[in-house]
Amino acid sequence: MVYYCGNPIGTIAANDPSDSNTLNYDQVFIRDFVPSGIAFLLKGEYEIVKNFILHTLQLQSWEKTMDCHSPGQGLMPASFKVRTVPLDGDDSATEEVLDPDFGEAAIGRVAPVDSGLWWIILLRAYGKCTGDLSVQERIDVQTGIKMILKLCLADGFDMFPTLLVTDGSCMIDRRMGIHGHPLEIQALFYSALLCAREMLVPEDASDDLMRALNNRLVALSIHIREYYWIDMKKLNEIYRYKTEEYSFDAVNKFNIYPDQIPPWLVEWMPRKGGYLIGNLQPAHMDFRFFSLGNLWSIICSLATADQSHAILDLIEAKWSDLVAGMPLKICYPALEGQEWRIITGSDPKNTPWSYHNGGAWPTLLWQLTVACIKMNRPEIAENAIKVAEKHLSRDKWPEYYDTKGARFIGKQAHLFQTWSIAGYLVAKLLIENPSAANMLVNVEDAELLNAFSCALATPRGKRLRKRPKQSYLI
Repeated sequence: MVYYCGNPIGTIAANDPSDSNTLNYDQVFIRDFVPSGIAFLLKGEYEIVKNFILHTLQLQSWEKTMDCHSPGQGLMPASFKVRTVPLDGDDSATEEVLDPDFGEAAIGRVAPVDSGLWWIILLRAYGKCTGDLSVQERIDVQTGIKMILKLCLADGFDMFPTLLVTDGSCMIDRRMGIHGHPLEIQALFYSALLCAREMLVPEDASDDLMRALNNRLVALSIHIREYYWIDMKKLNEIYRYKTEEYSFDAVNKFNIYPDQIPPWLVEWMPRKGGYLIGNLQPAHMDFRFFSLGNLWSIICSLATADQSHAILDLIEAKWSDLVAGMPLKICYPALEGQEWRIITGSDPKNTPWSYHNGGAWPTLLWQLTVACIKMNRPEIAENAIKVAEKHLSRDKWPEYYDTKGARFIGKQAHLFQTWSIAGYLVAKLLIENPSAANMLVNVEDAELLNAFSCALATPRGKRLRKRPKQSYLI
């Protein structure tokens, strides 16, 4: 536990008593604290989550620079420490200060795009679980939500409704070829937009923000559901794509070349099931399966009900690949050989089937459990928990596991990893009390679904001359 001015405000990343080389694992990471925070909420220990939300909010407005450049207002830090420093003018007295890292000290110096999105999701979970809406209605908290939204919804050069981010801006915080529009960020973005819309206090000043938020939700859901989805039917369509199509009526909108379909996918894709691909850009589809992005797409209803069931069908069909000896593979398959050297820059930590490159992360158990409960298929999560229980505790709660079958403790994995323990605890507590998953789930929005259907019914290339009374810009 981390304390600030006598109050608990978070949990450190890892606490291995046999390892004195803590690196940066002795601080509170926002994304790492989320499963801990959910576990505290499920156990009725609300104060630490409230303290975490309010103290991280204070860090949002701190000055942050990298080579004389400052990012936009609204950025949340990746992590923070509590330091004891001498009082100005009195060396005999000390005070505690929060020391945040917005990416200035991170490997690769990448700003954490996901931190602010996780903060909004946890804030909503706190209100849903406790019934205490006074926290989210505070002026400073409302301002914090708006700052994050304005940063994410800012106009730019991109034509797509997805968030454009650099490599390493999420749970995969090293170079892994996920720059562009990675699925994980899009799912968290969609979820955060829905949570924010639910929590924003109505006022005249937020009308424009709410309109932009609704527009983005519709456009984002259309984009992900249409273009990120892959199953046997869609794979065969891509296999027969025509290229160099120039018109509003183009079927192959992103000019994807059929030869991009990797050989492993041809054999791996089951007849029943499908998933959302990892990334999409002009002339590029990242066909890797990324667990967090797919699971959170189920949880926040970014994936349709049919797609959500198909993702769980695929996990069952490919159990030996995605679960194996320890749930759950962060991505599948691993980058190997020349592809690994080029894409990761020969990263010695992300070697094939290790760490972010096909490693297995026990913390993903809790997202799997929430997704399975939402789709009324808890037996899938229960089976995964049984696999983890065989040796997760005996192995002293490692950060991740290596090898294709997840048989070895990660070569650089820290033991007593907080979010490995918290992920398991949340999974067990939710199986015991499935209704508690409602604090994280976003149900399908009927208004958005109607706008989505209307948009798909509009012929390609046709532009509405007269808008309906209640409209969405897409």
